[in-house]
Amino acid sequence: MHSFSVSLDGFGVGEGQRLETPFGHAGTRLLEWALPTRTFQQMGFHDEQEASNGVDEAFASRWNTGVGVEIMGRNKFAPKLGPWPNDEWRGWWGDTPPFHTPVIVLTHHPRPPLEMEGGTSFHFLDAEPAEALEKARELAKGRDIRIGGGTSTIRQFLQADLIDEMHIVVVPIVLGRGERLWDGLEELEQRFRIESVTSPSGVIHMTFWRHG
Repeated sequence: MHSFSVSLDGFGVGEGQRLETPFGHAGTRLLEWALPTRTFQQMGFHDEQEASNGVDEAFASRWNTGVGVEIMGRNKFAPKLGPWPNDEWRGWWGDTPPFHTPVIVLTHHPRPPLEMEGGTSFHFLDAEPAEALEKARELAKGRDIRIGGGTSTIRQFLQADLIDEMHIVVVPIVLGRGERLWDGLEELEQRFRIESVTSPSGVIHMTFWRHG
């Protein structure tokens, strides 16, 4: 799991997610450390600043290294839950999403696979984390599997003890409401070796490696 941002009070997304505000009342504040980096600008997240190559870019550049499949939750793919009204929604990223690999979208309402330009294909699966991971291994062909979010999806994989390495970015904002990452994960630190690096942008990059 890489480059997932949380607020100082642990929220990975704000309250009130919808089409116009994908991160709820948080707006883009959780991503402002990443938007100026060369990696994110190359993915199409354009920023007015010149592309940066500092600490934040050093972490952001690892986002897709060696990854063969991403697993994401329904909320990361689409603004609404429930049955699909039709198959017109194709994600937030346009015709050429930045993944360039198969992507498993966890949903209680499966639909046919969606082939996109640039090598991305979306596969809609109703499954628990362990089952989704087995499907991802089939698609990854020996490469790494990234748990892409959102907040509840990452929490479910942590609760199932299925994450080996994790990069969390602590952003110096307080959201107060939304969806909190750490709920129900008491003593998580005992499973991992943890290192942190501060950045001039004000964020803290925390890397977790599973013991053993």
